[in-house]
Amino acid sequence: MANYTAADIKDLRERTGAGMMDVKKALDEAEGDAQKAMEIIRIKGLKGATKREGRSAAEGLIVATVNDGEGVMVEINCETDFVAKNQKFIDLANNVLEVAVSSGADDAEALLAAEYDGKTLGEYVTEEAATLGEKVAVRRVARVSGAYVDAYLHKTSKDLPAQVGVLMAVSTDDEKAQEAAHDVAVHIAALSPTYLTRDEVPAETVENERRVAEDTARAENKPEKAMEQIVNGRLNGYYKDVVLVDQPFAKDSKTTVGKVLEEAGTEAVQFARFRVGA
Repeated sequence: MANYTAADIKDLRERTGAGMMDVKKALDEAEGDAQKAMEIIRIKGLKGATKREGRSAAEGLIVATVNDGEGVMVEINCETDFVAKNQKFIDLANNVLEVAVSSGADDAEALLAAEYDGKTLGEYVTEEAATLGEKVAVRRVARVSGAYVDAYLHKTSKDLPAQVGVLMAVSTDDEKAQEAAHDVAVHIAALSPTYLTRDEVPAETVENERRVAEDTARAENKPEKAMEQIVNGRLNGYYKDVVLVDQPFAKDSKTTVGKVLEEAGTEAVQFARFRVGA
């Protein structure tokens, strides 16, 4: 019987994210040599990579960073929360983020094609996924820029890495603007707006919302002379749901996000919001 202890099993599980039986089998095959066992786990994982392709990867984490007025955020997925909180997976995510920053890639395809340690990032991710024993996917990348960018990462569970990430860019970088940008980033994490301003809402979407509002008002037998006012009111209600600057501010619903930024002497420039698996 190979010479290894329960502590060796625990250590190798933490280093690789592999299951207990896989770790024990690898240690047996490696006759207790932890380094060789890691190689066995990795090789067997690579052989199973094709089989993992069709599997669902709905867990994972969000990582983000800000440098010189540019924020970069990446969502990386895995199959289970066990791997999502594994340090090896977290290290992988941080390496992917570093490449996202240095490469300038603005989508997952370009990011995976970027160079990392003498290979493509995609190859590196595949190799690490083999060790972890799960499908790992770099799902999406966001980049925003402004005079000041706030990056906010939110944990939906204290036992897991950040599951929600927000980048919020504003037009000025004084202390008031920075405070407001952070407060709005927290607001975005909670309220999930779709658009920055009304101008970003597609014309066909506005037209459809207007039609629905009018059809609903007629079905409710609202008076014709008040129809335009009623439709406009309901359209404004739609804007309050989906447009960031029109949303009631999470910390004070008596004001709007737009007014909060205006009072801080700044304007919203860009934002991005990711939620794992959403």
